[in-house]
Amino acid sequence: MRYMIIVKATPESEAGCMPEEALLGAMADYHGELARAGVLLDASGLHPSSRGWRIRYQGTERSVIDGPFTESKEMIAGYTMISVRTPEEALEWARRFPNPRGGDLEAEIEVRQVFELDDFPPSETLERFRALEQGQAPLQS
Repeated sequence: MRYMIIVKATPESEAGCMPEEALLGAMADYHGELARAGVLLDASGLHPSSRGWRIRYQGTERSVIDGPFTESKEMIAGYTMISVRTPEEALEWARRFPNPRGGDLEAEIEVRQVFELDDFPPSETLERFRALEQGQAPLQS
């Protein structure tokens, strides 16, 4: 089972502030533990929304909206992807995640299970995704 630990944006992350050395050290320690346990798949921080954009869909029309975006509590500042055997193991790892703001400041992370191909009913389209997963060119429909 794959889980994404989502680090919510904060006023500091949206301002482009880099984490203090102590917090970077705690994150390095935590991700090192994940790697040694063989459950770490990926982890990255994101630049502030001022350096990004959104694509808005209205039917077949698309429009581009440049950042920054106003609701930082609804945005993501980073993520960690893990692969574990059970939801309980994912929770155990998530509880150990360092406070993303450091110290005694209020912060929040969110943990969500990632869909696996086996979660979907069999279909030709699903086989195209399986081919991609195996590094093959997908079959055209």
